[in-house]
Amino acid sequence: MKLLDTDGAWIAIGISVFFIVVGWAMQRVFVRILKSDTPASDAPPTHATGRPHD
Repeated sequence: MKLLDTDGAWIAIGISVFFIVVGWAMQRVFVRILKSDTPASDAPPTHATGRPHD
């Protein structure tokens, strides 16, 4: 195939695959962060009734 015989084509394919892999990895990290529980030290303070401060 003549189209894939150039160096530019392989560079473009490599960069595209790189960005797909990086995007997939970032998506997994973001989902893991969003699904994790909030640590108690970062939780907003609450009243004795259990409601947050206004």
